[in-house]
Amino acid sequence: MPRLHLDLSLACEGCRVPPRTALARWCKAALADAEGSARLSLRIVTEAESADLNGRFRGRAGPTNVLSFPYEDAQPGRTRFLGDIVICAPLVKVQAAEACRPEDAHWAHLLIHGILHLQGFDHETDQDARVMEARETRILEGLGFADPYR
Repeated sequence: MPRLHLDLSLACEGCRVPPRTALARWCKAALADAEGSARLSLRIVTEAESADLNGRFRGRAGPTNVLSFPYEDAQPGRTRFLGDIVICAPLVKVQAAEACRPEDAHWAHLLIHGILHLQGFDHETDQDARVMEARETRILEGLGFADPYR
């Protein structure tokens, strides 16, 4: 398992966020197959900030639950900066309740989903989606969470 440097930024006052230890454990699980040291930035935001970022960088209106911004760092021997993940805490809460899932399970899923994007996984085609979803499910089940796609 790689060494992880997690830069955490909370920009959602009063939002419930899992403990940093849980966030780090979920990140490490998503990076279990990676080599060396990895660094990523995790920003927890409001719906307004999520909507702004979603509009500016994806051309889509409204907030979204998770955004990933990969970074290409080709300098060998250094800690690899994977990129930035932005999670909208109010949407996590609402979506978990709507799906009748524990909030932490949804947090873990979105964080793992975002990290897989940083590692080059995607779900643009049916085949890519099957591969990514199977990997997410395997990681989540290894952490004791149920399959999010059932």
